[in-house]
Amino acid sequence: MPDASADTPASMAKAGFSLPVKGTVLRGTVQVPAGKTTLTALLPVIQGIENVIVGAVANQAQAAGKPISCKAGCGACCRQMVPLNVFEAEALTDWLQSQPAERQAELAGRFHRALCALRDAGVIDRILESESVAEDEPMTQLAIDYFHAGVACPFLENESCSIYPVRPLACREYLVMSPPELCKDPAANEVTGVRLPVKLSRALHHFGRTVTLDPRGWIPLIFLMAWAKGGARPGEHVTGSGEELLQRFLDKAAELGKDQEN
Repeated sequence: MPDASADTPASMAKAGFSLPVKGTVLRGTVQVPAGKTTLTALLPVIQGIENVIVGAVANQAQAAGKPISCKAGCGACCRQMVPLNVFEAEALTDWLQSQPAERQAELAGRFHRALCALRDAGVIDRILESESVAEDEPMTQLAIDYFHAGVACPFLENESCSIYPVRPLACREYLVMSPPELCKDPAANEVTGVRLPVKLSRALHHFGRTVTLDPRGWIPLIFLMAWAKGGARPGEHVTGSGEELLQRFLDKAAELGKDQEN
């Protein structure tokens, strides 16, 4: 990862980091908030590191003759239930509130219509049942039924993500190499996904569990608008200096990555 620019603003500081990734160590220098900060404020940095990991995996797939088939205009995966960790929910709430009133109203309408469609499909009540999201088998079936409801993400426009630069980590981590047409029903078709050496979203879920005491550490993205009305600020409870907090987060990601390999 390239060094931060020489003209680093006074409110930012250069920070070195290291992340063990499948037999090697990813090292780099990034800009982080100077002084005490929050995990939510570090999200742009975490997203940048995630992009580097995903980009490297995509290049490896390309070199192996199995290029990533995900492209703008193919929004099949944007009908899945997206796990949105609470820090991303906080950041996306801030983003939503920064939009013009007309845009906020438009998105609020989309979220409402999507929730109504999922309610009519019998999915919403099952999402709210804790056992359906805390155990693997019911969760898998719920995810399949959610997809079959055919409800698009409210941020999907012209089959492309309208919040691509700030999209959730779970969306960045979902990559497939099989033909796009198979994604029309991943439960029935043999969709070949890319296995990342480490998923930074898992670390965010971990910290989310510590501050919410929720066994998931995330909410379905479709609940974002309702969640935002509660005014929760989970990022304020995970703090430290920019460099220390980033390394603490990456250490947890590496630890969870080892569990993923086993």
